[in-house]
Amino acid sequence: MNASGLFAPVIPERIIVTEYTIGYIVGSISSTSINRRLAKALEKVAPEGVTLTEIPIKDLPFYSPDHDGNFPEVATTFKTAIEDADGVIIVTPEYSRSIPGVLKNALDWSARPYGEASFNDKPTAVVGTSQGGIATAAGQQHLRAVLLHYNALVLGQPEGYIQSTPGLFEEDGTVTDEGTAEFLRSIIGALVTLIARTAPAEVPAA
Repeated sequence: MNASGLFAPVIPERIIVTEYTIGYIVGSISSTSINRRLAKALEKVAPEGVTLTEIPIKDLPFYSPDHDGNFPEVATTFKTAIEDADGVIIVTPEYSRSIPGVLKNALDWSARPYGEASFNDKPTAVVGTSQGGIATAAGQQHLRAVLLHYNALVLGQPEGYIQSTPGLFEEDGTVTDEGTAEFLRSIIGALVTLIARTAPAEVPAA
């Protein structure tokens, strides 16, 4: 923990020289979503060697088991993007003390067909922002429960409950408070550490 009271995990040297791709999912399809601004902020503060890329969910149809035998291309693309990423950050609003329906629908797609859960063993971080004092804490707890059911490797600390104040995130994702920017960097750093720690060991060539 640094002088500002924020978690700042130590990143092993081998992480600095390695390229990582982290996919992010925004759990809102609102055109004015403050959580989309938060996601853009994470993109902006990502350190060298770490690339954040959105995994969109707005075009996914409602999930139904009727699709299991013939997955639509948009759902296959969604699942592949999760599986190809080194890690995933889910940026979620809180609706009625839970996660938005559009996000739950996307998560349902990620877990199907049975036995092909895209989040299995996937290093995953959860963050979110709202104007309330506890931010999206209740919604994030529900989201963590779903991800743990999928056997995702969910980052425990730091917890990304971010209170959004006027002007904190500009439309392009610029963060106007350096303390918040540092905290966002610490979340990315902790996720990268988790990715590196849980990556399959390299087997030397015979």
